Amino acid sequence: MRCGMEIRRGQIMRSLAGHDKGDFQTVLRVDGRFAYMADGKRRKLENPKKKKLIHLAPTGTVLSEERLSTNRQIRTALAEYREHTT
Repeated sequence: MRCGMEIRRGQIMRSLAGHDKGDFQTVLRVDGRFAYMADGKRRKLENPKKKKLIHLAPTGTVLSEERLSTNRQIRTALAEYREHTT
């Protein structure tokens, strides 16, 4: 990962490559060079997207564990994040 930044569970990331380019997702877990991502809609908790860390741009926002418990909570949190960043 660039600049040695630590990626944490719940961190909101922007996709830099792939069909989801430009979309915001949250990290469910990190495994080596990969992160497992969910957005609560197309990629749900039950079926996260495996994405290379180099294809993700980190944001400074990390969701709490409570916000990661259901797909609806993830969707809501990401919608709120998009609303405040635009």
